[in-house]
Amino acid sequence: MKALLVQQRDAGLDAAVTDVADDRLPDGDVTVAVRHSTLNYKDGLCLTGGGGLVRTYPHVPGIDFSGVVEESSDPRWKPGDPVILTGWRVGETRWGGYAERARVKGDWLVRVPEGLSMRQAMAVGTAGLTSMLAILALEAHGLAPDHGEVLVTGGSGGVGSVAVMLLAAAGYRVAAVTGRPENEDYLRSLGAERIVPRDALAQTTSRPLESETWAGCVDAVGGAMLARVLGQMKYRASVAAVGLAGGSQLPATVIPFLLRGVNLLGIDSVMAPMPEREAAWARIARDLPKDRMEPMIAPARLEDLPDLGRAILDGRVRGRVVVDL
Repeated sequence: MKALLVQQRDAGLDAAVTDVADDRLPDGDVTVAVRHSTLNYKDGLCLTGGGGLVRTYPHVPGIDFSGVVEESSDPRWKPGDPVILTGWRVGETRWGGYAERARVKGDWLVRVPEGLSMRQAMAVGTAGLTSMLAILALEAHGLAPDHGEVLVTGGSGGVGSVAVMLLAAAGYRVAAVTGRPENEDYLRSLGAERIVPRDALAQTTSRPLESETWAGCVDAVGGAMLARVLGQMKYRASVAAVGLAGGSQLPATVIPFLLRGVNLLGIDSVMAPMPEREAAWARIARDLPKDRMEPMIAPARLEDLPDLGRAILDGRVRGRVVVDL
């Protein structure tokens, strides 16, 4: 099989498409013929050695993929079944989706929902699953379309793009944050009604509370921007934290939590329980506006991924990269 193999060299890491024997695949009870994978920020780290995510080389990255079951000793899966895998540390601690085949545990697989193609599933991918888990968490804490604007930070990134699209499709009024004016038309095409310049939220303030502005927020940035947003939330509104592109520190006070009852909800898609995953994918298949997806998708080959991995870490990748295997 062909795989993007990352190996350690004297000069550092080397990532190249290589022919790899099938018997080098890790243990598992289901073998999947991979059809599509995608590129996430975490994949960029795995391709470049950042974050300490990969401990053993040679390694095949790719934290998510869609494909067709080839072999299975798990009675829940049979050859020909269309499946999705996201998370479970695949692509980090074990070989992932940047190969023509993957071997995994059947416990980690979700069936591709009816009405969703394998390509569309990876156009959504981990970013979309994370976005939908965030939306479901916000709704479980009271968010509804008639409550006001919902803010999405990091709007042109993978998670942000899908969050904007899914929220708008569900009837929410969406405000998207971006630092690049050239992304404004793109975000409006996904359903954003208002564009918020990054600079408007990037500056810290000495005031723990500002005007009540947002009914909810999907935050992919963290850091000072998240701290600022917490002070702008409406009474008893919630922020779903899904990323840390702006840093892992939170220079905030407890005042928004105490005086406005604001909720800060942590979203993890890597180890999320299977019922939550299945509910999220079912909602994605129902709500996803497929006619709006194409402007969000950038096609790629395995050979393109080393350069794209560096680009996503530098903030130079917009939307979703879909890798055709």
